[in-house]
Amino acid sequence: MGNQEKDYQLLVNQAQRLLEGEKDLIANMSNIVSLIFNSLRKINGVTYYRFINNELVLGPFQGKPACMHIAIGAGVCGTVAKIQKTVIVPNVHDFKGHIACDIASKSEIVVPVFKGNIFWGVLDLDSPEFNTFSEIDQKYLEQIAPLIFG
Repeated sequence: MGNQEKDYQLLVNQAQRLLEGEKDLIANMSNIVSLIFNSLRKINGVTYYRFINNELVLGPFQGKPACMHIAIGAGVCGTVAKIQKTVIVPNVHDFKGHIACDIASKSEIVVPVFKGNIFWGVLDLDSPEFNTFSEIDQKYLEQIAPLIFG
């Protein structure tokens, strides 16, 4: 097991302990985005978007101001909401229809979030460097993202 996986295992454990016993969704989302933003390197944005009234609506985030509403199918987040599978984008400039909330972003990973079996929203991570995210990021972010539900 590589260092990145060990670091992620620690992050999963920290997230679980941080949210232990807390049921408030806003508090949990806020602490998860802060934990990720301050723990992972090469990150310039971490955002939860909630699926409300057939669009994604901004939730707690860390980074520069973010888009407040994203249509299903628009950009990386909207695409993930449509297909409900994680998307890793090595170069956002190559992603047709990419929405640049922060022009410094160069790569992105968006993870769908489910409450039980119901699609609830997405967790979006942006990086100011190309090729930042891998299947290892996907594996652990898919574990961390739904922890907000307790």
